[in-house]
Amino acid sequence: MTTRALLLILGMTLALPGAALTQLTESVPAELEGVGITEHLDAALPLELTFRDEAGQIVALGQYFEEGRPVVLNLVYFNCPMMCNVFLDGFLMTLSELDWTPGDEFRVVTVSIDPTDGPEGARAKRDHYVKRLGRPEAEHGWHFLTGSEENVHALADAIGFAYRYDEERKEYLHSAALYVATPAGRLSRYLYGVMFEPATLRLSLVEASEGGIGSAMDQLLLFCFAYDHTEGRYGPAALKIVRAFGALTAIGLGLFIVLHRRRGPAVPTGARS
Repeated sequence: MTTRALLLILGMTLALPGAALTQLTESVPAELEGVGITEHLDAALPLELTFRDEAGQIVALGQYFEEGRPVVLNLVYFNCPMMCNVFLDGFLMTLSELDWTPGDEFRVVTVSIDPTDGPEGARAKRDHYVKRLGRPEAEHGWHFLTGSEENVHALADAIGFAYRYDEERKEYLHSAALYVATPAGRLSRYLYGVMFEPATLRLSLVEASEGGIGSAMDQLLLFCFAYDHTEGRYGPAALKIVRAFGALTAIGLGLFIVLHRRRGPAVPTGARS
């Protein structure tokens, strides 16, 4: 089986709902053993790690995290024969459907797992995807970083991203996912696959921002919806909806009582002088 076929299988597999993914775990080709993702929800990212940005400047991962803005992190490599391009293209389609732009409401940090990748390749990738997004301002909000093998492995371990290099094919075998982190640098949500629903990404960002971004409607949806790991999306949470309905009923009843008391008791007809 060719590497491209293996990567395509892995990408398609990760796009499946959690329940189906679990059923297919045992059928993953032997070539992909040791490759996968283990969720480390609420784990702190190693923000002290340093990388090089598109201009070749040494930067700390932590400088991309600031109050109120969540961060979407992803790991790829620039000479990937297929999956990384499919993954980034799918992510780009999702970004194009959001009315938010990287750099405004949130940031995107793409890190190469290949230590031979450098600033020139990072800059070419950033310019390519920002141009296709059609929002020049995203240049300051979508960052492509490269770094040493040691630091990349440290970041991958913190996320739970297991990958390996195939010496025979001279290619990396890896999974595909978005990692949504809070402004404080803690992992909030894992979104698997190579295609992502805009609504799921939006609610993931609202949730990770801890009230920093999103409209009142976003907050209401987040209150009444919960992330369903088996489906890989947000769905109605029955208990939350019942509680919300009960709260609205109580508020409505309270307003009715207040207005009724302000009006005073009705005066019977004929009792007026």
